[in-house]
Amino acid sequence: MTGWRRDLHAHPELGFEEHRTAAFVADRLREAGVDEVVTGLAGTGVVGVIHGRRRRAAKGEGTGDAAAVGLRADMDALPIEEATGLPWASRTPGRMHACGHDGHTAMLLGAARHLAATRDFAGTVYAIFQPAEEGVGGGRAMVEAGLFRRFPMRQVFGLHNWPALPEGEFAWREGPIMAAVATLEATVTGTGAHGAMPHMGNDPVVIAAQIVTALQSVVSRSVDPAEAGVLTIGRISGGDTWNVIPESVSLLGTARWFRPEVGALIGRKFTAITEGVAAAFGARAEARMTVICPATVNAPGPTALAREAAESVAGAARVRALPLPTVVGEDFSYMLEALPGSYILLGAGRGPDDPQVHHPRYDFNDAILPLGAAWWAALAERALAPAADGAVA
Repeated sequence: MTGWRRDLHAHPELGFEEHRTAAFVADRLREAGVDEVVTGLAGTGVVGVIHGRRRRAAKGEGTGDAAAVGLRADMDALPIEEATGLPWASRTPGRMHACGHDGHTAMLLGAARHLAATRDFAGTVYAIFQPAEEGVGGGRAMVEAGLFRRFPMRQVFGLHNWPALPEGEFAWREGPIMAAVATLEATVTGTGAHGAMPHMGNDPVVIAAQIVTALQSVVSRSVDPAEAGVLTIGRISGGDTWNVIPESVSLLGTARWFRPEVGALIGRKFTAITEGVAAAFGARAEARMTVICPATVNAPGPTALAREAAESVAGAARVRALPLPTVVGEDFSYMLEALPGSYILLGAGRGPDDPQVHHPRYDFNDAILPLGAAWWAALAERALAPAADGAVA
């Protein structure tokens, strides 16, 4: 798995461009002897089909095939210039596996190899390798391409490495574990002028500054304090030089929330405040919020299975409940909207100075590869456990 992971790390590909990665995954699945390898789902997605030796309804809840579960890993990289200096560093300028999807893919390939060799379960395991998780819609695309129609299953599970947790610890949470994510975009249009004669124009820079200030009231004064929400403007751009008032200024930011009602409120307020403040200054603005993914919400039954599998491979002392959800996003949420399932975190932290995900010096911790693969395998075997007496149900 370390060899696989480092090969993938050296050859990162962005969302929906994972052609080499998908071929690598398909080849490893065929070598493992899985029953069927399906490629091209949602462009570059891959699904490996593994049948167990016996048949019996799976434990848990849901509306899909009672004797089938899905295990999902993501494959895409990020548009980041790598700065690790490692022998297996990215060979593609401006592309980097900075979130550990290379490790997720290697772990699931390892689990698929074990499951295909042992087949000690009753039903079918679908090993799902998803493209384009990093904000470009791969999870949604796979669902819309018929993932769950073509491969009917009862539950679906995901995992993410987490450098903020100590190496080898698992963290689980029932209910929301990650936030919904949206982009915020606005363009403020005023009237350009010479910087020395501002009275001859209508300065969109000043107006944009007022908008950013006013937007700070959305969460603090419009969202119920018992709820959670984030509204951040991360970029303001406009103008070409020091002594010219530009014609327009653009704003770019993000919003996060857990309950859909909060997201709808943030969207309405963002538009109303942005356009209203601009109008008050005699200018105009266009504002838009685009939802990237909903909140990632774990169902009770599958989460209990995920926790039990973690305890079986790491020990109960190294499996903890996550007290609060994180405000990063994950488009596995689209799969959890379609089917019950669960998403957990696997600690990868080497120490206090370990770079976190999306950092140019981040590198997946290969020491957790066996543990992650063992968790996938244990989870499938528990979810598809045969009857205690070995009878076919």
